[in-house]
Amino acid sequence: MTTENKSIVGRALAELIDTGDVDTLASFLSEDFTHHRSDSTTSTKAQWLAAVRAALGPTAGMRVDVLHLLADGDHVVVHSRRRLPDAGPEIVVVDVLRIADGSIAEVWEVIEPARHASANGAWWDAAA
Repeated sequence: MTTENKSIVGRALAELIDTGDVDTLASFLSEDFTHHRSDSTTSTKAQWLAAVRAALGPTAGMRVDVLHLLADGDHVVVHSRRRLPDAGPEIVVVDVLRIADGSIAEVWEVIEPARHASANGAWWDAAA
């Protein structure tokens, strides 16, 4: 099951990254799909797909490097670096996806601008 779940996520990412085809991405999502953000907001399948469509213009030409694609049971973790063209800002993204009945049922997403990484870890250094 773990290999199959990685394959589902890998195919969904490849379709979106390679073609920008949001309708094909939609076919990988369950009807009751939920997207979770680190700021505690959530969106439905329709809301998230609309946000993805809207983001495709401003992120045209974005380079996405998938660094890790890991799976355990019904969860798949994707760790990626994304850069806008022309030396635009770089972000690091961690997505945790839950697969149910062969579809992506939930995604938790954490996004951090790479240039802020050391500042965002300052609380950890202070605690040490």
